[in-house]
Amino acid sequence: MSASMTPARRRRTVNNIIALLVSAVMVFPVYWMVTTALKRPGRILSAVPQFFPWPLSLDNFARALDKPHFWVFVRNSLTVTLSSVVLSLIISLFAAVAIARFRFAGRKALLAILVLVQMIPAAAMVIPVYLMLRSINGLDFIPGLVLTYMTFVLPFTIWTLRGFVEGVPVELEEAALVDGCGRFQMYTRVLLPLLMPGIVATSIFAFVNAWDDYLFAYVIMKSQSNYTLPVWLVSFQTSESVDYGAMIAASTIFSIPVLIFFLLVQRRLVGGMTSGAVKE
Repeated sequence: MSASMTPARRRRTVNNIIALLVSAVMVFPVYWMVTTALKRPGRILSAVPQFFPWPLSLDNFARALDKPHFWVFVRNSLTVTLSSVVLSLIISLFAAVAIARFRFAGRKALLAILVLVQMIPAAAMVIPVYLMLRSINGLDFIPGLVLTYMTFVLPFTIWTLRGFVEGVPVELEEAALVDGCGRFQMYTRVLLPLLMPGIVATSIFAFVNAWDDYLFAYVIMKSQSNYTLPVWLVSFQTSESVDYGAMIAASTIFSIPVLIFFLLVQRRLVGGMTSGAVKE
């Protein structure tokens, strides 16, 4: 670095370099996945890494999409994931407002339970969830899988939204009531817009968790027609061989809905931070 640089500019340069290195480490696996999917099958396991594959090939994607029932798995994954996200957000919003704004018996115990539940590994919940679903005939049933996902999505979403609700000044709600709003209007016109960044951030977490789950989907779903995309990914591995090219192409396809969902909501994630705070 130049000796004429001011200390502030030197710190900023160092911070930028560190940020670029961290970003490169985080992005490289995604880059490697996409470029590997575009390699010719014979070059995927090459002893010499090929960082810039050429010519590009779509053969791996073609084999992945040729697998039977692909669109059925896509439909199942979207149904389960979107249902889990929407239901979790609705329940979490009511629960978060109740916990943040009202004092009731057992409130602290409920908060402690929300934290403790998040510490339980998913593998430890498989058998209890399986037995519970079997007792209500919920195995191999899409709503049963949605109910299962909500057991680990809800605690986090309630806890996160509670923090956002507590961050909204109570005076804004009181001012809305004084101005003539009813309780419902106050929640929808004042509180909800201010909570939009939290709702969006929480929805991203809920979507990724439900979309990525393999363990519960594999254990609970028995019929091939009810499989989700994570279970579909395993079909590229057989007892005789593994189709690495098609598997990595399928993983790339599997990542696209998460990217699309993030692009759809990221505008609200930023824009919601300033919306609703000022009355026109």
